[in-house]
Amino acid sequence: MTIPHSFTRAARNAVETSAMLREIPRTKARPKAQLRRYEVSTLMPNGGVLQTRHIAPALPMFEDAFCAFTRGSLVETENGPLAIEDLLPGDLVLTQDGTLQTVLWKGSVTLIPGREDSHGRTRPLTRIMADTFGIQKPLSGVIAGPAARLLGAPAHLRHLHEGAEILTPVHEFQDGMSVIETLPPTPIELFHICLKRHSVIKVDGLQFESYHPGVNAARQVSQSLRSIYLNLFAHIESLSDFGPLVLPRAGDGEINALSA
Repeated sequence: MTIPHSFTRAARNAVETSAMLREIPRTKARPKAQLRRYEVSTLMPNGGVLQTRHIAPALPMFEDAFCAFTRGSLVETENGPLAIEDLLPGDLVLTQDGTLQTVLWKGSVTLIPGREDSHGRTRPLTRIMADTFGIQKPLSGVIAGPAARLLGAPAHLRHLHEGAEILTPVHEFQDGMSVIETLPPTPIELFHICLKRHSVIKVDGLQFESYHPGVNAARQVSQSLRSIYLNLFAHIESLSDFGPLVLPRAGDGEINALSA
């Protein structure tokens, strides 16, 4: 994956998004699409950070790029734990294999998890109590977003992939005691980060994945919406630029955990 050598493309992304939304043909049978405001910070070729704001559809593929970590989540960096809201593109985060990877992109969105959208869908958060997965795993109580994935598998999914390591949606670990669903009625700011390659990173003592749209991304978004989606990421030109997954993911095509 390479960072494009153009400031112009990145700067016009936010402006183009609204224009393209107006051009998408609509049928009378479809309800009006709900829109959401997405905040994006991108590492530029000169080392600077470009901040843009986008108005784009409140669709799962769009929201999943922003809805992994809540404010205050501590990401392990080269200089120790750093709150996700203070992390910037250009910072180095520690990955599972012991290497340091540069943050190329950070996105954030504010939503109300307990409020239903136009399709009656909510976006529940998952609260993980301290020491749920062992001593200091997590370090303290953690609230993860709906798009977060953990390295590992709960008991009911351990038969998948012949026991090999997989990345599992955090809600699959809910047990009603140590890991529970929560639907706050007030606005919550959520974040996600994208590295040069898909990686497992440590957040609050747990191993989460960095952002990747998944192996079936091309099937999840129409051609008319694909350009709007790609405009959120100034550091890539196409879906293939996200590269391969570092590990298979439950419920993401390679392993269909949700129907197993």
